[in-house]
Amino acid sequence: MMSKPFKTLAWSVMLGLGLAAAGLPARADAPVSSQAVANDGKVLHATLDNGLRVVIVRETLSPMVTTQITYLAGGYHTPQGLPGTAHALEHMMFRDSQGMTGAQLNEMTGKMGADNNAFTTNDATQYYFVAPSNYLDILLHIESSRMEGALLTQKDWDRERGAIEQEVSRDISDPGYLAFQKAERILYAGTGYEEDPLGTRPSFDKTTAKDLQSFYDAWYAPNNALLVIVGDVDPQSTLAKVQTLFGKIPQRKLSEPAKLALQPVKSETISATTPQGTGSVQFLYRMPGMKDKDNAAAQVLLDVLNNARSSLSALAVQGKVLSADAQLQPFSNGGIGAIEVGFPKGGDAKQAKADLEGVIADLLKNGVPADLVEASKRAEIAQAEFNKNSAVTLASAWSQAIAWMGLQSPEEAEQQIRNVTVDDVNRIAREYLKPDQRVTVVLTSDNNGQRPPDSAGFGGSENFAGNDKLDAPLPEWASEKLSKLEMPRWTLAPVEMKLDNGIHLIVQPESISKTVTVLGHIDNNPKLHEPAGQEGAARLLSTLFDYGSTTLDRDAFHKALDDISASENGGTDFGVAALSDHFDSAMQLLADNELHPALPQQGFAVQQETLARTLAGEMQSPQYKMMKGLMEGMLPKGDPDLRRATPETVNKLSLQNLKDYYAKTYRPDLTTIVVVGDVTPEQAKATVERYFGSWKASGPKPDVISKPVPVNPPGYAVIDNPYASQDQVLMGQMLELNMHNPDRYALQLGNDVLGGNGFASRLMADIRVKHGYAYGAGSGMRFDRSRSMFFVQYGSDPDKVAPVDGLVRQNLLDMQTTPIKDDELTNARQYEIRSIPVSVASVNSIGRSLLSWAWHGEPLNQPMVAAKYFMELTPEQVQAAFKKYLKPQNLTQVVQGPTPAKH
Repeated sequence: MMSKPFKTLAWSVMLGLGLAAAGLPARADAPVSSQAVANDGKVLHATLDNGLRVVIVRETLSPMVTTQITYLAGGYHTPQGLPGTAHALEHMMFRDSQGMTGAQLNEMTGKMGADNNAFTTNDATQYYFVAPSNYLDILLHIESSRMEGALLTQKDWDRERGAIEQEVSRDISDPGYLAFQKAERILYAGTGYEEDPLGTRPSFDKTTAKDLQSFYDAWYAPNNALLVIVGDVDPQSTLAKVQTLFGKIPQRKLSEPAKLALQPVKSETISATTPQGTGSVQFLYRMPGMKDKDNAAAQVLLDVLNNARSSLSALAVQGKVLSADAQLQPFSNGGIGAIEVGFPKGGDAKQAKADLEGVIADLLKNGVPADLVEASKRAEIAQAEFNKNSAVTLASAWSQAIAWMGLQSPEEAEQQIRNVTVDDVNRIAREYLKPDQRVTVVLTSDNNGQRPPDSAGFGGSENFAGNDKLDAPLPEWASEKLSKLEMPRWTLAPVEMKLDNGIHLIVQPESISKTVTVLGHIDNNPKLHEPAGQEGAARLLSTLFDYGSTTLDRDAFHKALDDISASENGGTDFGVAALSDHFDSAMQLLADNELHPALPQQGFAVQQETLARTLAGEMQSPQYKMMKGLMEGMLPKGDPDLRRATPETVNKLSLQNLKDYYAKTYRPDLTTIVVVGDVTPEQAKATVERYFGSWKASGPKPDVISKPVPVNPPGYAVIDNPYASQDQVLMGQMLELNMHNPDRYALQLGNDVLGGNGFASRLMADIRVKHGYAYGAGSGMRFDRSRSMFFVQYGSDPDKVAPVDGLVRQNLLDMQTTPIKDDELTNARQYEIRSIPVSVASVNSIGRSLLSWAWHGEPLNQPMVAAKYFMELTPEQVQAAFKKYLKPQNLTQVVQGPTPAKH
């Protein structure tokens, strides 16, 4: 957990495949007690008479909409002795409600081409959809139904409890999470923040449907909820729909949450081992909450520490530690600041701790650099503009500001950042970063571990089913809307250009915000390009772009980026994002870094040692061994794709080797650049030519496409993970076709039916819902220019691996021997075609999609090309494709965890 960023806006951008929708019959219109519309007419605030707060924002980047309904009920509000109640209720909200079953929820989501998910935090629980905007009525029906009509039967809870406990068993296999959980209990002892909001096995064993009903009745009320709607909608007419569906839901008298009474923190150290290839030292501090007046200053403090020019970052730049990071886990009335450094397997944890202590001590003594405070403030303020590039991030900003921060709008949060002073940041640092009030977590990489105690666990984003029926009849109000399938409206109109030096330039103007995002890719293949004995050259080279250019050293380069609040990365995948006013400066810096990297000898020496020591531990980790085992099972012996960097190959590299590799592989005639945002094609072309036009290629292009390989023979391997209580299983097979073969579309539709469409697929229904063998199971296909693969993944107890394998193989056999049902094909076809607007619903997704299609040699309207195939395919064609390409008897399998009871 602590190894992943958890910035305040991270929660709602974790979208997974979803479930779907239903609702109660429409109600008569209800009055609005208050209403406000922004001057531009795009933002509407309202409060219904029953207390439901509503925010509607018109955002027209794509014909889609996101709804986020947040209930101010989370881990802090759970009954004494029953941590996880809020999380358990979250699960149950995906089962039956009045007028809707869980199966209908699944099917409608798939048919809409929607994403649907939920998450539980300490302070609130949020449910959200992302769907084509013409299905907004369905989404509102769903949420109004769940607000007052969740059935919460003991029968459903008996089923769902097992799924949650499997989730717990999986997640407590992470020693880092267990250590964080202990730290949380120390920092917030005696408060509602003491226990993780996502529960424990003992708490779930004690929980009953009656407990869940009581929690639902106490907190799930319109006057304790916020509904945010952002997308291609009309605010006024949308509000009328909200009034009709939600207005007559009665408000309830709410309980008063317990007051937060913090106890003094006594410094403590938690030591544990981890199967990860590297260790870490973490300093965890109690921090002000999001509703606290000092929240903005605390955020700036953590940003300052995380800045590329900070003394914390310098530890990694100088090679004293492998990595350095600062993060904030926010609560409404508290939070946890995490400052962390990484050290190698077998490294000196005490020295890493001393180095980190030195950074904090110097900060407390001498204060934070004023220029880094200003840089952090500018970056936070610029982020508000970047939030407009996605309906999801914009909705999340509104949800966070109102539900978690207690403000009226994201602009108020932005103003709080503007008001922060250097003195504020120094005061917060000295008040909260006290060494005698921190919890220290030391995780040491060790191959020897113990199975986790079966006592606690945590969840994440949820996707849940109601029952095992995949073709449930839909409510009349939903079936009519979903019955007719039409081609979606394609909103992209990119302009393609070929520059004189061979660069493929693509420009997609978008006026949704005053920003420009640039993404670039140099077609390359290190497995083919790295000379024998120089494996790791590409990876090592990629780390050196952080050191600036030949004209700007590392500090000067990162300061220049800070001055314009731009984020940049160099390498074969490069890019920059900046406010449109700074587009020219940002492109100049990007080109300077990409075409004239500094590649300093000192930086090379540091990163060479860092990579070698990282690899030494990484190669012993169960996850590395699992992926290596899978590829060895799928590829012929001696295949170039099996080449691996090792400490030995990295240590033999010279700086000249890297310069030679750069000269050979970094070429304009292998480069694609995509520009998306507030810029015209003419401006973009002129700017790219100005800074990239002098880049020239010499000699023949290197080959970048690996040769096709045959279907692999069957294989089996077990990778022991002594920390794991469950087995993680991967099964795979090479497919003898490439991405330009139209048979891929029949395989893709068939995979949606088999295991690629969440609970609307056969594997999930068979393995989890019907048999309860695994928390989740799914299949996927990856199509590339010369090599493609099919894979299945699931997690289960060791004694369930054999029966799950049997179900996987039986389902594959059924796909080959019997045509899929017409309803199943319809569901898959509707999901693929209707999800097209959702797939390009943000500036980043537009840029990434255009870039990938371009350098893979696909048309720039690839989804629409695919949709034409999907519209025409028959069950017999899907069956024929599975029969031709899938070889169940050739699956290779890798199991990570305890040795399965049977194979």
